[in-house]
Amino acid sequence: MQPYIIGIDIGTGSAKAIAINYSGGVIASSQAHYLMLNMAVGFSEQDPETIWNAFVNCLKEIVDKLQQVPIAVSFSSCMHSLLVIDKNHVPITNLISWADTRSEKIASEIRESEKAESIYSQTGTPIHSMSPLCKIIWLKTHAPEIFTNANKFISIKEFIWHRLFNAYQVDQSVASATGLFNIEKYEWNYNSLQLCGIETSHLSEIVPTDFIRNDLNTAIAKTLNIPANTQFCIGASDGCLANLGSFAMEKGTAAITIGTSGAVRVANPTPVNNFAAMIFNYVLDSKTFICGGPINNGGNVLDWIMKSFLQIPNPAGKEYADLFKNVNEVPAGSKGLLFLPYLYGERAPIWDEKSCGVFFGIKSYHRQSYFLRAALEGQCYALKNILQIVEGSTGPVKQLNVSGGFIHSNTWMQILADVTGKKICLLQTEDASAIGAGLLCMKALHVIENISALQPQSNITIEPVENNNEVHEKYFPIFKDLYPSLKECMHRVNSIPI
Repeated sequence: MQPYIIGIDIGTGSAKAIAINYSGGVIASSQAHYLMLNMAVGFSEQDPETIWNAFVNCLKEIVDKLQQVPIAVSFSSCMHSLLVIDKNHVPITNLISWADTRSEKIASEIRESEKAESIYSQTGTPIHSMSPLCKIIWLKTHAPEIFTNANKFISIKEFIWHRLFNAYQVDQSVASATGLFNIEKYEWNYNSLQLCGIETSHLSEIVPTDFIRNDLNTAIAKTLNIPANTQFCIGASDGCLANLGSFAMEKGTAAITIGTSGAVRVANPTPVNNFAAMIFNYVLDSKTFICGGPINNGGNVLDWIMKSFLQIPNPAGKEYADLFKNVNEVPAGSKGLLFLPYLYGERAPIWDEKSCGVFFGIKSYHRQSYFLRAALEGQCYALKNILQIVEGSTGPVKQLNVSGGFIHSNTWMQILADVTGKKICLLQTEDASAIGAGLLCMKALHVIENISALQPQSNITIEPVENNNEVHEKYFPIFKDLYPSLKECMHRVNSIPI
């Protein structure tokens, strides 16, 4: 059997491991799901031990399937997570995820301060409650005992890496999504640390994304059923690696992912400094930034539709097929029914945790299926809004390479093509972030010199339907005007206790 490398993505909802051979072919995969803990409003936490166990099980399952140990393992992980570790290397908080909004007020105060623009430009991270910068300040203010006893503030990847190697190390990519890292100097950002009252000693050692170790903890190696000298590449963040794994690295090509949430991203040699929209600038490697914007509302909107709108508590394949069949029967533009998809607040480009979902333009002829289509179109309008802002700084985009759960619906991909007016390209159906982690590792090990050489030759392309695009071009400006018009009312509603 050919040698292989495991790329593993530690995501918000699951860990997924993919084994790829030296030709870039997927030969095995494994996935383990986990849930958010049932907390109060604004809380979004997870048990780090549960995620560790998912990581272990995924790796072991791959090795058991293939009956051969990997040449190397490489990491992708979600961004913006925060875990507090004490001096005994024990977590004293749950893992606080990107979706946690407790630091909303702190983020708002920083955004309105004189330091805001410089903090954003220095770190490349939008000032938002998702950011570990804001989370740490919240802990300092509202949980002083935890803050005082903190030895390290780390991400979920750093927690797993420490378990493997007894060392606190973080890649430049994950670090660049914390609001604590200087993307110009590639070191911890003094102004950010001063703002939240911590020292560099509270953070991990920063290493490049192609950093490799082969001195695995012996007991852990036995648990994983692999040799202690197996090579581990620290890898990068899931967003950056999704671009790599979907081969969206060339000028004129963007990556769009819709999973639980969503994002638009382009590869660029320099950061895109846009404070008004707070375009993110995350490090992939020493020569490449991944620039773009995330949305809070992706597949979770579809989940809401199924459970709350259609009263289907545990939707499966048939229910989703029925939903998309109904959507297909509705004309593009849903006959003037528009949806602001801000059910969970919104990040780019409005960065407003107090925003909310809105159906607008309701008429008596709008049936249930119109609301379903409008919900999907609203998400695509939100992504187009970000795409236009990014194009303004990096140049025109002609092709969207897509990844995430939505790729399993041709209807959804067609709506995205029609709304954006761009060609959609699906290169592979496996997890793009895990694939990207494997490709990054292969280059680090000099197995390959040019990642683009492994781009799959076969792909699915979806072209926009001209008539549908013309309809969306009429409604899109209205969509963009809705949030500014309704912002004050959204905030007033949000201020009323429920």
